[in-house]
Amino acid sequence: KECGVYGFGRIGQAVAARAAAFGMRTRYFQPRAVDGVAVVRCASLLELARASDYLVVCAPGGAATRHAIDAEVMAALGPEGTLVNVSRGSLVDQAALVAALSDGTLGMAALDVFDNEPHVPATLRELENVVLTPHVGSLTVETRHAMGQLVVDNLLAHFGGQPLLTPVP
Repeated sequence: KECGVYGFGRIGQAVAARAAAFGMRTRYFQPRAVDGVAVVRCASLLELARASDYLVVCAPGGAATRHAIDAEVMAALGPEGTLVNVSRGSLVDQAALVAALSDGTLGMAALDVFDNEPHVPATLRELENVVLTPHVGSLTVETRHAMGQLVVDNLLAHFGGQPLLTPVP
C-alpha cells in the first residue's frame, strides 16, 4: 500500500515513519523539499493523491492551504482511497468531501478535525464510510504534558522579550 503525506514537518515525518513500520511505501508533498529524508517528494498534491491509497493531511492551516483537499484531489485519491485529516479542518472542502463519499468518488475518510469545529454537518455524521473523532488524535499523557510545557516556554519567551516558539499567525 502507498501512504501519501501532505505536509512533511515533524508530524508528517512521524506519520511516514509509522507507515513504513507497517510496510507501506511513503511519499510526501509540500511546497519545499525536505533535505535528508529518504521519502520521495511528489511535485504536486494532485500527483501525491494519484499515487496514494491513504492520504494523510498534516499540513498547516491558513489561507494558502484552505480547501487544498478539494474535489479534484479526492477524485485522484479514488474510490479505493482513504483520506485521513489530523491537521486542520480548513484544509478539506467539507462539501466536496460529503459529495465524494456519498457518490463513491472517494472510498473512506477518517477525520479528527473539522472546518467549523465543534459543528460537524449532519450529512457527514450520517455517512457510513467515515470515521469521526472529536479532535482527540493527540490525547496522550505525554502529549498533554508537552503541550503544557510549550505554553510555559512560550510565556517565558514572550515576557522575556524573545520570539515565541510556536507563534500562531
